[in-house]
Amino acid sequence: MFIKIFNHKRFTLLSVFLFIYVTTNLLDGERGLISYFEKQKTINELNLEKGVIENRLTNIERKNNLLTNSIDLDFLETLYREKFMIGKSNEKVFYEKK
Repeated sequence: MFIKIFNHKRFTLLSVFLFIYVTTNLLDGERGLISYFEKQKTINELNLEKGVIENRLTNIERKNNLLTNSIDLDFLETLYREKFMIGKSNEKVFYEKK
């Protein structure tokens, strides 16, 4: 019975199985559509993370330049106050030029 149906409808059955195979591989798998969107999401997340890291790097480079090229006394005072907890938060500091 099955062989008789298979012989009569061979082209149709082959077409259906081939269509199912192509459709599942198009949507699923390593190179499928779903995987493509997941990879795009990962790329976007990594680009955002790269931007955050680049901003942190430029901030650190700017702080480093304030301490190495020409010493900024205001920045040094801010660092001392943060690290050693000297002074009060609402305290005003006046400098006297010599």
